[in-house]
Amino acid sequence: MPSARRLSRAGVAPSRVLVHLSLIGYLLLALLPVLLVLMNSFKSRDAIFSDPLSWPTSETFSLIGYTKVMARSDVWMYFQNSFIVTVASLFFILLFGAMAAWGISEYRYTGNRWLRFFFAFGIMVPIRLGTVSILQIMVGLNLVNTLTALVLVYVAQGLPLAIMILSEFMAQVPGELKDAARCDGIDEFRIFFQVVVPLIRPAIATVAVFTMVPIWNDLWFPLILAPSEKTQTITLGIQQFVGQYATDWNAVLASLSLAIVPVVTLYALFSRQLIRGITAGAVK
Repeated sequence: MPSARRLSRAGVAPSRVLVHLSLIGYLLLALLPVLLVLMNSFKSRDAIFSDPLSWPTSETFSLIGYTKVMARSDVWMYFQNSFIVTVASLFFILLFGAMAAWGISEYRYTGNRWLRFFFAFGIMVPIRLGTVSILQIMVGLNLVNTLTALVLVYVAQGLPLAIMILSEFMAQVPGELKDAARCDGIDEFRIFFQVVVPLIRPAIATVAVFTMVPIWNDLWFPLILAPSEKTQTITLGIQQFVGQYATDWNAVLASLSLAIVPVVTLYALFSRQLIRGITAGAVK
């Protein structure tokens, strides 16, 4: 109790200290696996198993994992495939999602509410439940072992969440701005792209990050729809180092470390917009 009184006198509530301690604990829990992967990717195999929690030293430091990845796999092609699929999927998700959200939030028509329920239902039902039907459709369209098949699936997967988030933010855009633009003779397309979209950039960044991570890390659909050597993504390419009876942990950890880089880079670039989007959504 004396410590709580001192904190209260200092202007810091005990509940606030507890919240910060909980957040710090969660941060450490979330970062520890990533840190372990990065640390052990620069160590020899014996050092990984003898002391996985220690930092690399002059005796245990080794780049053998990265050497194996570069020599035994076409890792740059895997990165290129993942980059193409992720960027193309994000582009269409944000474009079509924003346009659909504009149509739902701006205009009132019969079935508007049911359309919202339809997209909410798309969030609740995992797309993997339709894997067999999706595979049959891709076979019928002759799109198996193509990156186009992955882009189509990921766009369908990401649109419901994008529409629901962006429509809520678009509903908060002041109507006076749009009415003033209409009075100036600006058409609806220019209002959408030049007035509305710049005002919801935090929401767009939030949707981009939340959508990009599952697409980049996905293994299920690349394994089913695009398992050929030329269409493998980075997550599928890593699997060649995982065997039934033996696993090359140096190569696996090095591949995982390389796969983390784009996600961390994206967050570093859009962290401010992401935080603004999340906090704005929390306030609403």
